[in-house]
Amino acid sequence: MSYLILVRHGESRWNLANKFTGWVDVPLSRYGVQEAVDTAKKLKNIKIDQAFVSHLERAHETLTIILSRQEMTGIFLHHDERKENWYLSKKYSEKKEILTHSSALLNERYYGDLQGLNKNEVRKKYGEEKVLQWRRGYAIRPPGGESIEDVYKRTIPYFTKRILPLLKQGKNVILVSHGNVMRTILKHIEDIPVDYLPHLDLPSAKPIIYKYGKKGFSRTDGLLGFNRPLLWDHEKVGQKKRSKK
Repeated sequence: MSYLILVRHGESRWNLANKFTGWVDVPLSRYGVQEAVDTAKKLKNIKIDQAFVSHLERAHETLTIILSRQEMTGIFLHHDERKENWYLSKKYSEKKEILTHSSALLNERYYGDLQGLNKNEVRKKYGEEKVLQWRRGYAIRPPGGESIEDVYKRTIPYFTKRILPLLKQGKNVILVSHGNVMRTILKHIEDIPVDYLPHLDLPSAKPIIYKYGKKGFSRTDGLLGFNRPLLWDHEKVGQKKRSKK
């Protein structure tokens, strides 16, 4: 048995300013730092074997705070095979250092022309309905940006190739990333219907924890909240997906 810990980064400076962030690299706000500290306290009793994170600073900061609570150092790998081979040859301390895989495939959704704009001002210009379609429509791209479906197509192959094998080996893995990346992984694990995925609320720096074993994934902590009433029964719909190895 192993654990998969999913954490959306803490509040960023642009979350605080209500701006579309996407791939713009901004740090955590003061509150975001405190959120990460609180999450670190909740996770201190789970031994983390390996970590995964996007290329963006707000995710790196969140993960570093979490690891510091365990008195561990993240050894960041950026898919440079020479560096990866060097670390995997046991020249690092497994007791005090954690291999941390950083990939742009885990970056937040690219918001294109909207990046850096205030969300309220964009709503005034284009209308609430259009902006909602850009933000949460599964296959709808904002101007010059990615859809959630595009994020799914880059994130899930990476998850299947890099993270799932570690879970099968009994390793506890933490993934610190972004809201739309988390939505795609949760869709994959729990078979969340496309119609409901846009309404999945993921608060910042609140861990969602799964056990992984012979019967697949079983969520042990972290409620999935939706911002409208549901007819969808995730326990029934997700049973098939969670039973897959």
